[in-house]
Amino acid sequence: MGKKKAREINLQEVHSESSSVEIAENTGTEESAGGNQNLTAAAALASFKSEKEPANQETPEEITEEKGKKKRKKKEKPPKPPKPSKAQLKSYYKRRFKNNLRVLPFLIPSLAGVLLFYLAPFAVVIFYAFVDNPITKNFVGFQNIISVFKNASFREASLNTLRFSIIAVPSALVIALLLAIMLDHKIPFASEFRTSYLSPMVVPVASVVLVFQVLFDFNGVASEMLQFFGLQKIDWMKSNWGPVVVLVLFLWKNLGYNMILFLGALGNIPKDALEVAYLDTNSAWTIFWKIKIHYLSPTLLFVTIISLINSFKTFREVYLLTGSYPFHTMYILQHYMNNMFDSMDYQKLSSAAILMSIVMTLIILGLYIAENRFGRDMEE
Repeated sequence: MGKKKAREINLQEVHSESSSVEIAENTGTEESAGGNQNLTAAAALASFKSEKEPANQETPEEITEEKGKKKRKKKEKPPKPPKPSKAQLKSYYKRRFKNNLRVLPFLIPSLAGVLLFYLAPFAVVIFYAFVDNPITKNFVGFQNIISVFKNASFREASLNTLRFSIIAVPSALVIALLLAIMLDHKIPFASEFRTSYLSPMVVPVASVVLVFQVLFDFNGVASEMLQFFGLQKIDWMKSNWGPVVVLVLFLWKNLGYNMILFLGALGNIPKDALEVAYLDTNSAWTIFWKIKIHYLSPTLLFVTIISLINSFKTFREVYLLTGSYPFHTMYILQHYMNNMFDSMDYQKLSSAAILMSIVMTLIILGLYIAENRFGRDMEE
Protein backbone atom coordinates (compact mmCIF):
# COMPACT_ATOMS: atom_id res chain seq x y z
CA MET A 1 0.00 0.00 0.00
CA GLY A 2 2.84 2.32 0.76
CA LYS A 3 4.41 1.68 -2.65
CA LYS A 4 1.13 2.39 -4.47
CA LYS A 5 0.71 5.72 -2.70
CA ALA A 6 4.27 6.71 -3.53
CA ARG A 7 3.74 5.91 -7.20
CA GLU A 8 0.47 7.98 -7.28
CA ILE A 9 2.26 10.94 -5.68
CA ASN A 10 5.08 10.75 -8.24
CA LEU A 11 2.59 10.56 -11.14
CA GLN A 12 0.76 13.64 -9.82
CA GLU A 13 4.00 15.61 -9.55
CA VAL A 14 4.97 14.63 -13.11
CA HIS A 15 1.54 15.64 -14.38
CA SER A 16 1.68 19.02 -12.63
CA GLU A 17 5.18 19.67 -13.96
CA SER A 18 4.07 18.87 -17.52
CA SER A 19 1.02 21.13 -17.23
CA SER A 20 3.16 23.98 -15.88
CA VAL A 21 5.55 23.55 -18.80
CA GLU A 22 2.63 23.71 -21.25
CA ILE A 23 1.25 26.85 -19.62
CA ALA A 24 4.66 28.47 -19.79
CA GLU A 25 4.99 27.55 -23.42
CA ASN A 26 1.51 28.94 -24.19
CA THR A 27 2.25 32.26 -22.46
CA GLY A 28 5.53 32.48 -24.28
CA THR A 29 3.86 32.01 -27.64
CA GLU A 30 1.19 34.63 -26.76
CA GLU A 31 3.84 37.16 -25.73
CA SER A 32 5.79 36.53 -28.91
CA ALA A 33 2.59 37.00 -30.95
CA GLY A 34 1.81 40.30 -29.15
CA GLY A 35 5.35 41.49 -29.75
CA ASN A 36 5.06 40.67 -33.44
CA GLN A 37 1.77 42.60 -33.61
CA ASN A 38 3.38 45.65 -31.98
CA LEU A 39 6.25 45.48 -34.41
CA THR A 40 3.92 45.33 -37.42
CA ALA A 41 1.82 48.33 -36.16
CA ALA A 42 4.95 50.49 -35.68
CA ALA A 43 6.16 49.57 -39.15
CA ALA A 44 2.78 50.51 -40.67
CA LEU A 45 2.80 53.90 -38.88
CA ALA A 46 6.31 54.63 -40.07
CA SER A 47 5.40 53.76 -43.65
CA PHE A 48 2.27 56.01 -43.45
CA LYS A 49 4.36 58.92 -42.21
CA SER A 50 6.88 58.39 -44.96
CA GLU A 51 4.09 58.43 -47.56
CA LYS A 52 2.64 61.69 -46.16
CA GLU A 53 5.96 63.48 -46.17
CA PRO A 54 6.95 65.03 -49.50
CA ALA A 55 9.55 63.17 -51.41
CA ASN A 56 11.52 66.25 -52.43
CA GLN A 57 11.80 68.86 -49.64
CA GLU A 58 12.59 72.41 -50.80
CA THR A 59 15.73 74.09 -49.57
CA PRO A 60 15.66 77.62 -48.04
CA GLU A 61 17.26 79.01 -51.21
CA GLU A 62 14.44 77.62 -53.34
CA ILE A 63 11.82 79.03 -50.97
CA THR A 64 13.33 82.54 -51.11
CA GLU A 65 13.54 82.28 -54.90
CA GLU A 66 9.84 81.43 -55.14
CA LYS A 67 8.96 84.35 -52.87
CA GLY A 68 10.99 86.66 -55.06
CA LYS A 69 9.14 85.40 -58.14
CA LYS A 70 5.77 86.08 -56.48
CA LYS A 71 6.81 89.63 -55.56
CA ARG A 72 8.01 90.28 -59.09
CA LYS A 73 4.69 89.06 -60.46
CA LYS A 74 2.83 91.45 -58.17
CA LYS A 75 5.02 94.38 -59.23
CA GLU A 76 4.56 93.66 -62.89
CA LYS A 77 1.94 95.98 -64.36
CA PRO A 78 -0.86 94.45 -66.38
CA PRO A 79 -0.61 95.01 -70.09
CA LYS A 80 -2.34 98.12 -71.33
CA PRO A 81 -5.45 97.56 -73.43
CA PRO A 82 -5.05 98.33 -77.11
CA LYS A 83 -6.03 101.80 -78.21
CA PRO A 84 -9.29 101.99 -80.14
CA SER A 85 -9.04 102.86 -83.77
CA LYS A 86 -10.46 106.02 -85.32
CA ALA A 87 -13.41 104.12 -86.75
CA GLN A 88 -14.27 102.68 -83.33
CA LEU A 89 -14.04 106.11 -81.69
CA LYS A 90 -16.21 107.62 -84.40
CA SER A 91 -18.90 104.96 -83.99
CA TYR A 92 -18.78 105.35 -80.18
CA TYR A 93 -19.27 109.13 -80.28
CA LYS A 94 -21.98 108.72 -82.88
CA ARG A 95 -23.93 106.30 -80.68
CA ARG A 96 -23.43 108.57 -77.67
CA PHE A 97 -24.72 111.59 -79.58
CA LYS A 98 -27.81 109.66 -80.69
CA ASN A 99 -28.54 108.60 -77.10
CA ASN A 100 -28.21 112.20 -75.90
CA LEU A 101 -30.63 113.33 -78.58
CA ARG A 102 -33.16 110.81 -77.37
CA VAL A 103 -32.91 112.08 -73.78
CA LEU A 104 -32.92 115.79 -74.69
CA PRO A 105 -36.72 116.19 -75.18
CA PHE A 106 -37.29 115.00 -71.62
CA LEU A 107 -34.74 117.51 -70.24
CA ILE A 108 -35.95 120.56 -72.14
CA PRO A 109 -38.68 121.62 -69.63
CA SER A 110 -36.27 121.45 -66.67
CA LEU A 111 -33.46 123.16 -68.58
CA ALA A 112 -35.80 125.91 -69.71
CA GLY A 113 -36.97 126.52 -66.12
CA VAL A 114 -33.40 126.68 -64.79
CA LEU A 115 -32.33 128.99 -67.62
CA LEU A 116 -35.31 131.30 -67.30
CA PHE A 117 -35.66 131.58 -63.52
CA TYR A 118 -32.09 131.01 -62.25
CA LEU A 119 -29.31 131.55 -64.77
CA ALA A 120 -30.80 134.56 -66.58
CA PRO A 121 -31.58 136.55 -63.37
CA PHE A 122 -28.15 135.72 -61.97
CA ALA A 123 -26.54 136.99 -65.18
CA VAL A 124 -28.52 140.23 -64.82
CA VAL A 125 -27.35 140.55 -61.20
CA ILE A 126 -23.72 140.14 -62.28
CA PHE A 127 -24.26 142.77 -64.99
CA TYR A 128 -25.74 145.28 -62.50
CA ALA A 129 -22.82 144.73 -60.11
CA PHE A 130 -20.31 146.05 -62.68
CA VAL A 131 -22.17 149.09 -64.09
CA ASP A 132 -22.95 152.48 -62.57
CA ASN A 133 -26.74 152.23 -63.12
CA PRO A 134 -29.20 150.31 -65.32
CA ILE A 135 -29.83 153.33 -67.56
CA THR A 136 -26.39 154.57 -68.63
CA LYS A 137 -24.79 151.12 -68.16
CA ASN A 138 -21.25 152.43 -67.82
CA PHE A 139 -18.74 149.79 -66.73
CA VAL A 140 -17.18 150.65 -63.34
CA GLY A 141 -15.39 147.39 -62.49
CA PHE A 142 -15.23 146.46 -58.79
CA GLN A 143 -16.22 149.91 -57.55
CA ASN A 144 -19.69 148.80 -56.44
CA ILE A 145 -18.29 145.83 -54.51
CA ILE A 146 -15.71 148.06 -52.79
CA SER A 147 -18.39 150.57 -51.80
CA VAL A 148 -20.50 147.78 -50.33
CA PHE A 149 -17.53 146.61 -48.25
CA LYS A 150 -17.09 150.12 -46.89
CA ASN A 151 -20.78 150.39 -45.95
CA ALA A 152 -21.28 150.17 -42.18
CA SER A 153 -24.78 148.74 -42.51
CA PHE A 154 -23.51 145.91 -44.71
CA ARG A 155 -20.71 145.05 -42.29
CA GLU A 156 -23.09 145.02 -39.33
CA ALA A 157 -25.62 142.91 -41.22
CA SER A 158 -22.90 140.46 -42.28
CA LEU A 159 -21.58 140.09 -38.71
CA ASN A 160 -25.10 139.55 -37.30
CA THR A 161 -25.87 136.95 -39.97
CA LEU A 162 -22.56 135.16 -39.41
CA ARG A 163 -23.00 135.19 -35.63
CA PHE A 164 -26.51 133.82 -35.87
CA SER A 165 -25.53 131.04 -38.33
CA ILE A 166 -22.54 129.97 -36.22
CA ILE A 167 -24.82 129.50 -33.20
CA ALA A 168 -28.02 128.28 -34.89
CA VAL A 169 -26.66 125.65 -37.30
CA PRO A 170 -24.58 123.60 -34.78
CA SER A 171 -27.40 123.89 -32.24
CA ALA A 172 -29.91 122.52 -34.74
CA LEU A 173 -27.54 119.65 -35.63
CA VAL A 174 -26.67 118.62 -32.06
CA ILE A 175 -30.17 118.89 -30.58
CA ALA A 176 -31.80 117.10 -33.54
CA LEU A 177 -29.23 114.30 -33.37
CA LEU A 178 -29.74 113.86 -29.63
CA LEU A 179 -33.50 113.71 -30.11
CA ALA A 180 -33.09 111.14 -32.88
CA ILE A 181 -30.85 108.96 -30.70
CA MET A 182 -33.36 109.21 -27.87
CA LEU A 183 -36.26 108.17 -30.12
CA ASP A 184 -34.15 105.41 -31.69
CA HIS A 185 -33.95 103.68 -28.28
CA LYS A 186 -37.73 103.08 -28.34
CA ILE A 187 -38.71 105.23 -25.39
CA PRO A 188 -42.37 105.43 -24.30
CA PHE A 189 -44.62 107.80 -26.29
CA ALA A 190 -42.10 107.97 -29.15
CA SER A 191 -44.81 108.52 -31.80
CA GLU A 192 -46.28 111.42 -29.79
CA PHE A 193 -42.84 113.03 -29.58
CA ARG A 194 -42.40 112.75 -33.35
CA THR A 195 -45.78 114.36 -33.96
CA SER A 196 -45.06 117.24 -31.58
CA TYR A 197 -41.71 117.99 -33.19
CA LEU A 198 -43.11 117.83 -36.72
CA SER A 199 -46.14 120.01 -36.02
CA PRO A 200 -44.26 123.35 -36.62
CA MET A 201 -43.76 122.33 -40.26
CA VAL A 202 -47.54 122.40 -40.77
CA VAL A 203 -48.27 125.66 -38.94
CA PRO A 204 -48.29 128.79 -41.20
CA VAL A 205 -45.61 131.41 -40.63
CA ALA A 206 -48.12 134.14 -39.80
CA SER A 207 -49.60 132.04 -36.99
CA VAL A 208 -46.13 131.27 -35.60
CA VAL A 209 -45.20 134.97 -35.62
CA LEU A 210 -48.46 135.86 -33.86
CA VAL A 211 -47.75 133.31 -31.09
CA PHE A 212 -44.21 134.65 -30.58
CA GLN A 213 -45.50 138.21 -30.48
CA VAL A 214 -47.90 137.23 -27.71
CA LEU A 215 -45.10 135.46 -25.84
CA PHE A 216 -42.26 137.99 -26.22
CA ASP A 217 -43.94 141.37 -26.44
CA PHE A 218 -43.13 144.00 -23.81
CA ASN A 219 -46.44 143.18 -22.14
CA GLY A 220 -46.40 139.54 -23.24
CA VAL A 221 -46.38 136.29 -21.29
CA ALA A 222 -42.60 136.17 -20.79
CA SER A 223 -42.46 139.71 -19.38
CA GLU A 224 -45.38 139.04 -17.07
CA MET A 225 -43.63 135.95 -15.74
CA LEU A 226 -40.49 137.99 -15.05
CA GLN A 227 -42.55 140.57 -13.21
CA PHE A 228 -44.24 137.81 -11.20
CA PHE A 229 -40.83 136.68 -9.91
CA GLY A 230 -39.86 140.26 -8.99
CA LEU A 231 -37.79 141.04 -12.10
CA GLN A 232 -38.14 143.92 -14.54
CA LYS A 233 -39.95 143.58 -17.83
CA ILE A 234 -37.90 143.18 -21.02
CA ASP A 235 -38.79 144.47 -24.45
CA TRP A 236 -37.45 141.32 -26.09
CA MET A 237 -37.59 142.49 -29.70
CA LYS A 238 -35.87 145.81 -28.99
CA SER A 239 -32.97 144.57 -26.91
CA ASN A 240 -30.00 142.24 -27.09
CA TRP A 241 -32.36 139.34 -26.30
CA GLY A 242 -33.89 139.63 -29.77
CA PRO A 243 -31.47 137.15 -31.44
CA VAL A 244 -32.23 134.65 -28.65
CA VAL A 245 -35.94 134.82 -29.50
CA VAL A 246 -35.15 134.33 -33.19
CA LEU A 247 -32.90 131.38 -32.31
CA VAL A 248 -35.71 129.73 -30.32
CA LEU A 249 -38.06 130.28 -33.26
CA PHE A 250 -35.52 128.82 -35.70
CA LEU A 251 -34.94 125.71 -33.58
CA TRP A 252 -38.66 125.19 -32.99
CA LYS A 253 -39.33 125.23 -36.73
CA ASN A 254 -36.40 123.12 -37.95
CA LEU A 255 -35.68 120.51 -35.28
CA GLY A 256 -38.47 118.16 -36.38
CA TYR A 257 -37.31 117.87 -39.99
CA ASN A 258 -33.68 117.37 -39.00
CA MET A 259 -34.67 114.77 -36.41
CA ILE A 260 -36.59 112.72 -38.98
CA LEU A 261 -33.57 112.73 -41.30
CA PHE A 262 -31.27 111.52 -38.52
CA LEU A 263 -33.75 108.83 -37.51
CA GLY A 264 -33.74 107.44 -41.03
CA ALA A 265 -29.95 107.48 -41.14
CA LEU A 266 -29.67 105.70 -37.78
CA GLY A 267 -32.05 103.02 -39.02
CA ASN A 268 -29.87 102.38 -42.08
CA ILE A 269 -26.69 101.61 -40.10
CA PRO A 270 -25.78 97.92 -40.69
CA LYS A 271 -26.62 95.76 -37.69
CA ASP A 272 -23.56 93.55 -38.31
CA ALA A 273 -21.19 96.47 -37.78
CA LEU A 274 -22.92 97.41 -34.53
CA GLU A 275 -22.85 93.81 -33.25
CA VAL A 276 -19.12 93.51 -33.94
CA ALA A 277 -18.54 96.85 -32.21
CA TYR A 278 -20.52 95.72 -29.14
CA LEU A 279 -18.35 92.59 -28.97
CA ASP A 280 -15.16 94.66 -29.06
CA THR A 281 -16.18 97.32 -26.56
CA ASN A 282 -19.05 98.19 -24.25
CA SER A 283 -18.53 101.96 -24.45
CA ALA A 284 -21.54 103.64 -26.09
CA TRP A 285 -19.49 106.76 -26.79
CA THR A 286 -16.79 104.75 -28.63
CA ILE A 287 -19.40 102.94 -30.73
CA PHE A 288 -21.10 106.24 -31.58
CA TRP A 289 -17.88 108.04 -32.51
CA LYS A 290 -16.18 105.15 -34.34
CA ILE A 291 -19.15 103.53 -36.10
CA LYS A 292 -22.36 105.56 -36.11
CA ILE A 293 -20.89 108.97 -36.86
CA HIS A 294 -19.14 107.61 -39.98
CA TYR A 295 -22.37 106.20 -41.37
CA LEU A 296 -24.14 109.46 -40.50
CA SER A 297 -21.65 111.66 -42.37
CA PRO A 298 -23.73 112.05 -45.59
CA THR A 299 -26.82 112.91 -43.55
CA LEU A 300 -24.77 115.33 -41.45
CA LEU A 301 -23.65 117.10 -44.61
CA PHE A 302 -27.19 117.35 -45.96
CA VAL A 303 -28.67 118.55 -42.66
CA THR A 304 -25.88 121.12 -42.28
CA ILE A 305 -26.52 122.58 -45.72
CA ILE A 306 -30.29 122.66 -45.17
CA SER A 307 -29.89 124.28 -41.75
CA LEU A 308 -27.47 126.84 -43.16
CA ILE A 309 -29.92 127.79 -45.91
CA ASN A 310 -32.76 127.98 -43.39
CA SER A 311 -30.69 130.21 -41.14
CA PHE A 312 -30.52 132.70 -44.00
CA LYS A 313 -34.29 132.43 -44.41
CA THR A 314 -35.08 133.74 -40.94
CA PHE A 315 -35.55 137.19 -42.51
CA ARG A 316 -39.21 136.35 -43.10
CA GLU A 317 -39.95 135.81 -39.40
CA VAL A 318 -37.75 138.70 -38.25
CA TYR A 319 -39.36 141.06 -40.78
CA LEU A 320 -42.86 140.12 -39.60
CA LEU A 321 -41.80 140.57 -35.98
CA THR A 322 -39.84 143.84 -36.23
CA GLY A 323 -40.25 145.37 -39.70
CA SER A 324 -37.64 146.68 -42.14
CA TYR A 325 -35.43 148.39 -39.55
CA PRO A 326 -35.21 146.17 -36.43
CA PHE A 327 -32.92 146.51 -33.43
CA HIS A 328 -29.27 146.59 -34.52
CA THR A 329 -28.53 143.07 -33.19
CA MET A 330 -31.29 141.64 -35.42
CA TYR A 331 -30.34 143.50 -38.61
CA ILE A 332 -29.20 140.78 -41.06
CA LEU A 333 -28.13 140.64 -44.71
CA GLN A 334 -31.65 140.15 -46.03
CA HIS A 335 -32.69 143.38 -44.33
CA TYR A 336 -29.88 145.21 -46.10
CA MET A 337 -30.82 143.74 -49.50
CA ASN A 338 -34.50 144.45 -48.97
CA ASN A 339 -33.78 148.06 -48.06
CA MET A 340 -31.50 148.48 -51.10
CA PHE A 341 -34.30 147.11 -53.26
CA ASP A 342 -36.79 149.60 -51.76
CA SER A 343 -34.41 152.47 -52.50
CA MET A 344 -33.79 151.06 -56.03
CA ASP A 345 -30.05 150.87 -55.46
CA TYR A 346 -29.62 147.80 -57.64
CA GLN A 347 -25.83 148.12 -57.80
CA LYS A 348 -25.35 147.61 -54.04
CA LEU A 349 -28.06 144.96 -53.98
CA SER A 350 -26.38 142.99 -56.77
CA SER A 351 -22.93 143.34 -55.21
CA ALA A 352 -24.19 142.11 -51.83
CA ALA A 353 -25.95 139.17 -53.51
CA ILE A 354 -22.76 138.14 -55.36
CA LEU A 355 -20.67 138.34 -52.18
CA MET A 356 -23.24 136.28 -50.30
CA SER A 357 -23.35 133.63 -53.05
CA ILE A 358 -19.54 133.38 -53.09
CA VAL A 359 -19.40 132.88 -49.31
CA MET A 360 -22.17 130.27 -49.43
CA THR A 361 -20.40 128.39 -52.25
CA LEU A 362 -17.12 128.32 -50.33
CA ILE A 363 -18.82 127.08 -47.15
CA ILE A 364 -20.68 124.31 -48.99
CA LEU A 365 -17.52 123.31 -50.87
CA GLY A 366 -15.63 123.05 -47.58
CA LEU A 367 -18.41 120.88 -46.14
CA TYR A 368 -18.25 118.56 -49.15
CA ILE A 369 -14.47 118.21 -48.83
CA ALA A 370 -14.73 117.49 -45.10
CA GLU A 371 -17.46 114.88 -45.64
CA ASN A 372 -15.47 113.24 -48.43
CA ARG A 373 -12.42 112.82 -46.20
CA PHE A 374 -14.38 111.84 -43.12
CA GLY A 375 -16.66 109.28 -44.78
CA ARG A 376 -14.17 107.79 -47.23
CA ASP A 377 -13.56 104.64 -45.17
CA MET A 378 -17.28 103.87 -45.05
CA GLU A 379 -17.56 104.08 -48.83
CA GLU A 380 -14.61 101.71 -49.25
